[in-house]
Amino acid sequence: MADDHTHVQEFFTARAADWDTRFPDDGPAYAAAVSGLGLRAGDAVLDAGCGTGRALPFLREAVGPAGSVLGVDLTPAMLEAAVHAGRHSAARLLVADVARLPVRTGALDAVFGAGLISHLPRPAEDLRELARVVRPGGLLALFHPIGRAALAARQGRQITADDLRAEPRLRPLLAGSGWRMTSYTDEDDRFLALALREE
Repeated sequence: MADDHTHVQEFFTARAADWDTRFPDDGPAYAAAVSGLGLRAGDAVLDAGCGTGRALPFLREAVGPAGSVLGVDLTPAMLEAAVHAGRHSAARLLVADVARLPVRTGALDAVFGAGLISHLPRPAEDLRELARVVRPGGLLALFHPIGRAALAARQGRQITADDLRAEPRLRPLLAGSGWRMTSYTDEDDRFLALALREE
């Protein structure tokens, strides 16, 4: 893996075993975010940076048995925690870098990314790679179970204008990476930005 991923892997490896117990009440927020994607039965969806796989059962439910769900994460320990939680039955899990996905161009209908954007070392290029694997008109959901201000408070820091998830930063970042933002929600109990893959 690239050197710029080392700190991400170290951070999540150290926290993988108890990640779900640290945030036990996030399930409904994940369910609501997945439902906002508007997936259909038979769709193919990627959970990019899937972690312990909290979104995977909801993604599977949305696409049904005929659909396909791929969970990709850079940190093997997070995928091991997903298996331990039994979420591997909802998806195919793969250790991979979202910057170099082993997925055919245009093969997917949607990408779901929970807490993803703040961990991308090259956000524009990485979002472009996500656009590559999604068909024109396909969807992207960038999600976090709490909003920017609530997350900053939890982490003991101030919210700043240079946060990539701030709408004035995120909209042009997505536009330059092959996506058109269609909705933006940043509330205490949810962050969700939805975007459409440009034709």
